[in-house]
Amino acid sequence: MNSRQLKDGLYAQVARIGAALASPKRLELVELLAQGEKSVDELARAAGIDIKLASAHLRTLRGVQLVDARRDGKRQVYRLSGDDVPALWVGLRTLATAHLAELQLALQRKVAASTPATPESAASLLAKLQRGEVVLIDVRPHGEYRAAHLPGARSMPLDELEARIRELPRERDIVAYCRGPFCVMSDAAVSLLTRHGLHARAHPDGVAEWRAAGLPLEALGDAA
Repeated sequence: MNSRQLKDGLYAQVARIGAALASPKRLELVELLAQGEKSVDELARAAGIDIKLASAHLRTLRGVQLVDARRDGKRQVYRLSGDDVPALWVGLRTLATAHLAELQLALQRKVAASTPATPESAASLLAKLQRGEVVLIDVRPHGEYRAAHLPGARSMPLDELEARIRELPRERDIVAYCRGPFCVMSDAAVSLLTRHGLHARAHPDGVAEWRAAGLPLEALGDAA
């Protein structure tokens, strides 16, 4: 093998990762798995695709070792193969946001249709939590909260939020987060809380963004 063939082979191997991620739905599956492990039917439902297509996408991701699977009784449960995978997703999304005007416009339309997420640093948010100035709520499904959540967050899934509004103090700001900048659950939560007279805002980052930045996370056994 000459040096040209060697170099071509090296680039081809790296290109396998790019090819595996060159699908909007596979990117969404990576983001969903960054929240915690899930079965194929859970992934299909969350991504709005059928189980057969979800399985095909997962096979592609497993083929380049971005995703692992394990047996849980009769179910096959999927998870990301390492913490570097959500970091890859966050880095790719950040790069795309910086360079693609079309993505910037799409995000602007998302903001215009909802309450803008607060551009607040993690350090500032954590300091406010420690001082008791804000209440942080995680509006993702409870299973995702169990797997990992931002420090000090309360689990209040969006589909339970209206029934549990009385649990939230009216004298403090409520900060809601979900799966990251593309997620709309926190926008819906803020809209609901505002309609009920609470002071609420969204935090744009989620578990994947905090993990990629090396920031602390908790699991259910670590915090209430």
